[in-house]
Amino acid sequence: MDVARFRNKPIMGIMRGVKLDEISPLVETVIDSGLETIEITMNTKDAALVIKQAVKAAGKRLMVGAGTVLNMESLKSALDAGASFIVMPTLVADVTAYCKKHKIPAFPGALTPGEILNAWQAGATMVKVFPAKCFGPDYFKEIKGPFNEIELLACSGVNPDNLKAYFSSGASAVSFGASVFKREWLEKKDFTSIGKSIKQYLSEFSSWSHNSPYKTSG
Repeated sequence: MDVARFRNKPIMGIMRGVKLDEISPLVETVIDSGLETIEITMNTKDAALVIKQAVKAAGKRLMVGAGTVLNMESLKSALDAGASFIVMPTLVADVTAYCKKHKIPAFPGALTPGEILNAWQAGATMVKVFPAKCFGPDYFKEIKGPFNEIELLACSGVNPDNLKAYFSSGASAVSFGASVFKREWLEKKDFTSIGKSIKQYLSEFSSWSHNSPYKTSG
């Protein structure tokens, strides 16, 4: 993962439960929409094969990582499949330590101030605040008070309407998942609706981000 590239367009798509035969057209849809970063969760059926196929289909046009990495076995499987970054719902100490040692971008999850600090000190590229929707953008503003150096990624409940609020409250990045990669759309092969939904996030971000102090040029 090119972290500078991600910081320049700090929006991550989360794919959970995507089927192997869906991934190639889905990757093209994501790329066409302008999104540059996706994670595929390791609790997806045949996750390693899905990641491998996504990496093959995307080439350098898309940064593909693995999510829901909960142990070293899962980490090894994800890296062998070609994942270029790792996302966790919580801090998994040995996984984060391995990523830090081998310079693999890692996004461990946390929620409380103590958990956020522990994840950052363990070597997080950004700390994934999850589930962000439980406290909303105001929580990020409070957290950034004492932890102004810690980079935060908002996960859960982020939509085009509140995206600006998360960034202006201190989030360095945001992510979205099931609200865009809907199973009903995938079943119908309605990639057009998925692409339009992604573009709503990117359009909202680009409409104001050039004025945002939280957007870092890569």
